[in-house]
Amino acid sequence: MMALYHCMYDLETFGGYKINAVGGFWRHFADATASAFLLLVGVSLAISFSRASEKSPDQELFGKYLKRGLRILGYAMILTVVSWALHTGWILFGILHLIGVSIILAYPFLRYRLPTLIAGVLVILVGAYIQIHHFSSGNPWLLPFGIEPHFFMADYRPLLPWFGVVLLGLFVGNIIYGSGKKGARGVKPAPRAARPLAFMGRHSLLIYFVHQPVMIAILVAFGVINLWAL
Repeated sequence: MMALYHCMYDLETFGGYKINAVGGFWRHFADATASAFLLLVGVSLAISFSRASEKSPDQELFGKYLKRGLRILGYAMILTVVSWALHTGWILFGILHLIGVSIILAYPFLRYRLPTLIAGVLVILVGAYIQIHHFSSGNPWLLPFGIEPHFFMADYRPLLPWFGVVLLGLFVGNIIYGSGKKGARGVKPAPRAARPLAFMGRHSLLIYFVHQPVMIAILVAFGVINLWAL
């Protein structure tokens, strides 16, 4: 879904095709893709915590998730620099920035169910309220909270409401995999037909980084887009 949406975005941005990738159907498609992605982030946090909590004290666990979140943020800053260099729309707080921050902010909720569900719903409702009323500001420090800037961003997923989706995923993950349940500790071999999908799931961050340049190179090679004509 992510690759398909970005293909449509590339065709419009670099090829001039009239697709309306940032509105209408494709905007809803992108939101659905992001929602699935972030729900899985929450579920993965539940699995990770269920495994790690049996081996490490809380202090070490917080350091683990802090380092992981900061590492993802570091990768996100690479995208920020690349987006600035390509002049195709800033990525100041995209989905990778959101995931990095969410990993850190989700730590107090890792062992809980009902509080996590309530917090997730509240975050989504507050974020929806902000979006409905189209609050905007020239202050970039408000970007993470859904206060939109006065310029276009190619990827924008603020904490309000999207952190709430991560919390809902964590809630679901804690029901299925929490408290050291067997499913969190052991992984059965995937059926042969599903192994390519399993590989993609285990290397989703790498795929996130390389799929765009690979896809653009393919579109250029087949003459679908012409970067040098821009």
